[in-house]
Amino acid sequence: MQNKGLIKFFAILFALVSIYQLSFTFVADKVKSDAKTFAAGNSEKELKYLDSISKEKVFSLGFTNFTYDEVKNKQVNKGLDLEGGINVILQISIKDVLKGLSNNSKNPIFNKSLADATANTQGNKTYLDKFFEAFEANSKGTVKLASPDIFANRSMQGEGGIDFQMNDDQVKVVIRRKVDESIESAFKVLRERIDKFGVTQPNIQKLGATGRILVELPGAKDVDRIKKLLGGKAQLEFWETYKIDEVGNYLMSVNEALKKTEVATTETKAVAKDSLSDLLTNDKDSLDAKKGNNPLFDKLIGQGGGPVLGLFAPKDTATINGYFKRSDIKVLLPAQLSFVKFVWGKPSTTTDAKGKEIETVELYALKGNRDNVAAMSGGVVTDAKDTFDQMGKPAVSMQMSPQGAKIWEELTGRAYSQKGFIAIVLDNVVYSAPGVSSGPIAGGRSEITGSFDVTETKDLANVLNAGKLPASADIVQSTVVGPSLGQAAIDAGTISSVLGFILVCIWMVFYYGKAGWYANLALLLNLLFIFGIMASFGFVLTLPGIAGIVLTLGTAVDANIIIYERAKEELRDGKSLAEAVATSYGWHGAMRSIIDANVTHILTGAILFIFGTGPIKGFALTLLIGIITSLFTSIFIARIFIDKNIAGKADLTFCTNITKNWFTNFHFDFIKIKKFTYIFSAIVVVVSLVSIFFVNGLDEGVDFVGGRTFQVKFEQPVDASVVSEELTAEFGTPVEAKVLGEDNQLKLTTKYKIKEEGIAVDKEVNEKLYEGLKKYFPNTSYENFTNTFDGKKVGVLQSAKVGAAISEDIKNNSYWAVLGAMAVIFLYLMISFRKWQYSLGAILAVAHDVIFVLGIFSLCYKFMPFHMEMDQHFIAAILTVIGYSMNDTVIVYDRIREFLLGNRKGTFKDIVNASINTTLSRTLNTSLTMILVLLIMFVFGGESIRGFIFAMLVGIVVGTYSSLFIATPVLVDTISDADKHNIEEKHNQE
Repeated sequence: MQNKGLIKFFAILFALVSIYQLSFTFVADKVKSDAKTFAAGNSEKELKYLDSISKEKVFSLGFTNFTYDEVKNKQVNKGLDLEGGINVILQISIKDVLKGLSNNSKNPIFNKSLADATANTQGNKTYLDKFFEAFEANSKGTVKLASPDIFANRSMQGEGGIDFQMNDDQVKVVIRRKVDESIESAFKVLRERIDKFGVTQPNIQKLGATGRILVELPGAKDVDRIKKLLGGKAQLEFWETYKIDEVGNYLMSVNEALKKTEVATTETKAVAKDSLSDLLTNDKDSLDAKKGNNPLFDKLIGQGGGPVLGLFAPKDTATINGYFKRSDIKVLLPAQLSFVKFVWGKPSTTTDAKGKEIETVELYALKGNRDNVAAMSGGVVTDAKDTFDQMGKPAVSMQMSPQGAKIWEELTGRAYSQKGFIAIVLDNVVYSAPGVSSGPIAGGRSEITGSFDVTETKDLANVLNAGKLPASADIVQSTVVGPSLGQAAIDAGTISSVLGFILVCIWMVFYYGKAGWYANLALLLNLLFIFGIMASFGFVLTLPGIAGIVLTLGTAVDANIIIYERAKEELRDGKSLAEAVATSYGWHGAMRSIIDANVTHILTGAILFIFGTGPIKGFALTLLIGIITSLFTSIFIARIFIDKNIAGKADLTFCTNITKNWFTNFHFDFIKIKKFTYIFSAIVVVVSLVSIFFVNGLDEGVDFVGGRTFQVKFEQPVDASVVSEELTAEFGTPVEAKVLGEDNQLKLTTKYKIKEEGIAVDKEVNEKLYEGLKKYFPNTSYENFTNTFDGKKVGVLQSAKVGAAISEDIKNNSYWAVLGAMAVIFLYLMISFRKWQYSLGAILAVAHDVIFVLGIFSLCYKFMPFHMEMDQHFIAAILTVIGYSMNDTVIVYDRIREFLLGNRKGTFKDIVNASINTTLSRTLNTSLTMILVLLIMFVFGGESIRGFIFAMLVGIVVGTYSSLFIATPVLVDTISDADKHNIEEKHNQE
């Protein structure tokens, strides 16, 4: 081997760099362990301990000292499934951006095109592309994008903007740039909010041109707070308000009109009402006594006054909003209220007459105008700080720009003279509506007060300083993982990794003797390189990523197996040890097969990385890194040890006395039984397709159909069917409950309000879940139930939400990923082997494998003791199976090509049979190693990836079968008789 010294140098250098990078992980873990010991299970105490030492020196290396913060930033990043925390995908509303660029155009074609683009969920196109297509279809050339009432408005004119002379193609270029700028602006605003929030190692990234932004916050604890921080647009506005006596008569008219269409909300006998004041009272008992057939007023739970029209329960807000939007209700508005805007306040807790705490929300009527624009926008705020008001309550003080200060003085002056109120509105929620009692306020200083705690004022000041988002940001996908589940995942991953490594090492030594030890040393170095690379480049380690590493244990020895098996063949042909090794590592020995097999594997891994998200990217990344590092260690590092052995004239046989003749001297006629294998495979394919499309279907997870899932651990074993019935009654829509591993752990799935976006909906779902399960958690509060960050082992361990739009994209991406992998590999094999028949045989074998795995999942998911859902993990398994199936097939194909170019005589069928038989030892050895590793992962890898591992386990078995009994027979059958004759004639002449 040439350049042996250079290879040694780089191997030692990579090893030292990897050890250096991983040392920070060991130190960080040691500090965290000390913190846990100190806190004795108190998570708040643990966090305070870690914060207190953040700037202290905890690690010395040579002449350099590192603080805990520096060490923490250099460690291997753990994903949410290992660390616990929150992962969300935010969808920046491109619709809002377009409306803003059009200056809220009223053009009917423009607005219909927006609606059509929103309704179109087909394909894999962006919202912007769908809008352009819809506009072209709706306008039919009669209206241009550069119309003055659409994009050629005053705000869009000027340098780099749009004028009415532009054609649609020119406008599209500008609009795309403006949309990209808006997404970039949103990205910066969110990054600033997150940076100020203080989460350790946050990850925020744009997801292509989709307008989606991924945010990962490892270790984050307060779910509701973070969702509010991320999802809030920070649209601050200042509105003048109507007083209750100005709106009261209209509310009476609304109530009377509703009596004709709405059913009474209570069986209490109706009583006469002389005026609005008869209904508005703080006495809850008196209020209840007066309730009757009054659809609007029966929902009152507290008296209004000043700008507050009344207090209502949060659950009734949607119903009341629906009332005000009805056309028969809108026509009742008097002229002076033509542009009224009804808005809710910030929810707060109050105590009723019986001393019971109840949650209420205030209703306000804002003074709108023809354009529905606030009297003053929050863009004038230059600085915001969390502070305390004159009563010592948390508040937010604001400083305005000179222009804003002038408008503020005019606005407060008008409110003072009219004895009115000014509502401070953030993201369409009234935070406070103070009156002005001492004249106009000069200087531009103001204050937001309300029912805040200190944390809320800090967050509010944070989002105001970071600036508003250019459009709404809806959480379309989210995952919340509690730390106890993360620790369980770490334990499962560690056990499966160690056991897998030990068993692979034992097998290699048992089968290959001393050469197996060299392969194991290369394998150990390979693991060091993988973790070193991940630490060096800041890659995130996830539970599927650990699965990828464990799989690497099986595949890392594949190259060694190919080389060792080839060396054994060369030795049996009478070559010396040195000649056999040199030939085996050469291009005409094992190397070409290794390259072809691993290129197909790398291609499927790359496609998985491109189309996958979150943990699936982690799996694909570690798999790709593992393939590359294993090639380096197998081809070069193991070779160094073998060459040293040869130089020392030691006896190396690549086998042991027990395994010397294993998997050798096969002379089976695989092509002869092709009819039987075709029939068997055809039956399996037909049964699978019938089950998939006509009988059982597939258990599609929320990744594919949208929905919410919760992994809930109970204090005692529970009946899943009973829990399902109770939650279905609570939600008013089906809730599926499945046992997940242990009898006291359930996976709950519901599509309740999945098409509705917003923080309020997410919180409502959590509250309904808690109410429905509260009897099972008598000693657990709502906060502890939903977050489980107080060290408890019960409650919601993990939750996930996938919106309908993003689930459609995930499904489309999954289809394209599988089809793309097959197409790319088809092209690669056709180029490499220069005959399309090789590609066809391989692709048919892969299609057979995919259908087989899908069929097993369709037939078995209803009764298997673990989950067999179709989700992103399943697609990752399918693509991995494609890679390994191709790997096996390519090894056989390479041997066929070699025999056709060599001295093996006989018919084409004989050559194919000989190729299969002579590579059978490698095929069975690698497959058995993979199956061994997968079985370890299946048993010890954890419940969350059991279905994922099962799919790969089935796929590896089926892939081995199809390589032998589908791919090669198809190759024989599709090559024409003329081609076979030419091949045989040329080959036998040689």
